[in-house]
Amino acid sequence: MYLDTSTDTAILKLDDQTYEQTFGTRMAEKLLGFIHDKLQENGKDFKDITAIEFNQGPGSFTGLRIGATIVNTLIHELDLNQPLVTPNYGKSANITKPVK
Repeated sequence: MYLDTSTDTAILKLDDQTYEQTFGTRMAEKLLGFIHDKLQENGKDFKDITAIEFNQGPGSFTGLRIGATIVNTLIHELDLNQPLVTPNYGKSANITKPVK
């Protein structure tokens, strides 16, 4: 499985099939269901995933965090023998002062 969430359009590759879905601000609530649906369309389930590739960035901070969280959860829960992923945002975080 390959996953790219560096923009608001997620790219998912399963075997020779490529799927794209634009989520906008709803990626966090919709991405896992999208992956599950596409696995089922191919007659598979999460347990059939043997390896995961992830576009670590640079790209959207939120998109990369969501994608990395899902990928790392799958790596852990499926007991895949591969390292966890770390997003590459392309620049340092821009942390602003809190509003009082």
